[in-house]
Amino acid sequence: MTTASLKHLKRDSVLREALADFSPPTLRREENIALYLCLSIISQQLSTKVARVICDRFLDLFQGSNPTCEAIIAVETAELRSIGLSQSKANYIHNVCTFFIEHQLNDEKLHSMSNEEVIEVLIQIKGVGNWTIQMLLMFAMAREDVFAPDDLGVQQAMIALYRLKPTSKKELNKQLVSISEAWKPYRTHACIALWNWKDRMKKN
Repeated sequence: MTTASLKHLKRDSVLREALADFSPPTLRREENIALYLCLSIISQQLSTKVARVICDRFLDLFQGSNPTCEAIIAVETAELRSIGLSQSKANYIHNVCTFFIEHQLNDEKLHSMSNEEVIEVLIQIKGVGNWTIQMLLMFAMAREDVFAPDDLGVQQAMIALYRLKPTSKKELNKQLVSISEAWKPYRTHACIALWNWKDRMKKN
């Protein structure tokens, strides 16, 4: 987190608590965004340990190389199932790669798009939702101003910090988005701070 972003976020007196003794990792662009998206799908709803094992098995199918979309599509669904993937996840991975090929998407083209444009394009892929794209924007595309109001960790941290008492999911979303407006253009850093704060509270 830069001095400028930290100074900006500390203007929020409530968020300031989550920023104490906090040093988030440097955001960096990943190569092969399609592969990153596939690995994200593999990891969903799995523990970190299990996700790592299955992701490693997936990459081993390509002898540890950085597989292209064409190489991934060439792997039969049955083989993907054999490494521990569900039928739906195997299909979603093929969906991602087919979409990238058909729409001639690559890292350069995606990096040239705004956050909104990336979401508009990738949300068309069956099996890829808003949360997945938000994580991709943060951690594969190094976008500093991404907010993830549907993320459970963000929700729990903000409810605790801001003492929110929403009566519905819709109201909660509205409250979270409203609070996050003050964090622009560093909402990614704020989300990371919230996740870390929540983890610290668990340990205490």
